[in-house]
Amino acid sequence: MSFNTKYPSIEDLRKRAKQRIPKFAFDYLDGGCNEDVNLYKNTAEIREVELLPEYLSKHTASSMKTTLFGHEYDAPFGIAPVGLQGLMWPNAPEILAKAAYKHNIPFILSTVTTSSIERIAELTEGKAWFQLYHPTKNELRDDILKRCETSGYDTLVILCDVPTFGFRPRDIRNGLAMPPNMSINNMLQILGKPTWAFQTLKHGQPNFETLKPYMPKNLDLKQLGKFMDDTFSGRLNEEKIKPIRDMWKGKLVLKGVANELDAERAINLGLDGIIVSNHGGRQLDAGESTIKPLTRIAEKYGQQIEVMMDSGIRSGPDVARSLASGATFTFMGRSFMYGVAALGNKGGDHTISLLKTQLQQVMEQICCEKVEDFKNHLI
Repeated sequence: MSFNTKYPSIEDLRKRAKQRIPKFAFDYLDGGCNEDVNLYKNTAEIREVELLPEYLSKHTASSMKTTLFGHEYDAPFGIAPVGLQGLMWPNAPEILAKAAYKHNIPFILSTVTTSSIERIAELTEGKAWFQLYHPTKNELRDDILKRCETSGYDTLVILCDVPTFGFRPRDIRNGLAMPPNMSINNMLQILGKPTWAFQTLKHGQPNFETLKPYMPKNLDLKQLGKFMDDTFSGRLNEEKIKPIRDMWKGKLVLKGVANELDAERAINLGLDGIIVSNHGGRQLDAGESTIKPLTRIAEKYGQQIEVMMDSGIRSGPDVARSLASGATFTFMGRSFMYGVAALGNKGGDHTISLLKTQLQQVMEQICCEKVEDFKNHLI
């Protein structure tokens, strides 16, 4: 596995990304909510987890291959859904989807990112996952699900942790709240990042490509904000999930689970998996970090449903710590976006290769032969 040795960590990619993209785009990617308490706590508390090495045990080889929902992936991590990816780096979702397909890991397409259901399915031969923001109208929900099914998606992720939009001071200051407002200051920032600006001109202004068929033409920014407010209801409940479970014949995953009660509800509704997540610390600053509920939920319900995790994972060792704590699979959003913003078309491939190399080293170091054995090395 090869990667650019100038950037041998996610933090190196983060620093490079900050240099290459406008401040408003970097703040949108990098920030949490309120005082960013949970943003930092997520990673810090993952890194409190310790693993036990075994140096004299018999060891043949370590394999990162992981079977999830009947598919064998080459590594136990995937690319989490991220909104407005094309704002942070032009064509970002396509770059990442191609890299995910090449490396045989899952890519989750967000409803509100900047490539369409059909285009990502084409790039991944239908092997991507789709994350649904729940529409207010059943007709829109049904049409989106039909498009996913027609395009070959097998795994649908429904989001439960955005009943309201997080209070994000950086985005408010930068005019990226709803409705967005592109200020003179933002325009000056764009002029200071010519590569980003050129690539944006080349690929076109980012749009909500999946939602284009449902949007009135030529919306201005204020009208866009009203359209989004009118079109999506973030608050999910059991009555909204039941018809989706009835309609969707593939695997159904609930993302944003942060407590045992919601995990039990997901099991009772017949879901196939949950992603323990706090939206990367972007929704509730006063909540727990993800590793704490993950540990409890995996111990209590891990035999009944696939328990996955995102939020705060920034390295191969972080993936290992999360797997040892009970996750069967992990996802990262910011880490991959830093990679693309730093390295453009090469960013997805670089980031996946880097994480694989780091995780392989941990497995060899602690004498862990299979991903499911990580829990045996938890101190």
